[in-house]
Amino acid sequence: MPSSPEDTQIERRYRRQIRTAAIVMAVTMILWMGASFLGGQLGLPIRLAFLFDLAAIAALVWALIVTYWVWKARRAERMDR
Repeated sequence: MPSSPEDTQIERRYRRQIRTAAIVMAVTMILWMGASFLGGQLGLPIRLAFLFDLAAIAALVWALIVTYWVWKARRAERMDR
């Protein structure tokens, strides 16, 4: 069955959301490792390290939620067909 233009547009939106989540995950990990390394080298307070950890966890949780929403929406679409 050929896909409609609306289906293609929805699929593009899903891909854009997944791409954004993937970029957030990658950048978060790089920044988190960099902040941890620099914090150790510069002797920054442990409170600041926890702040970096919490920010990284928040970004990763957001990316996980977006990924789950897209997975759930795609699964619902397949069930409707």
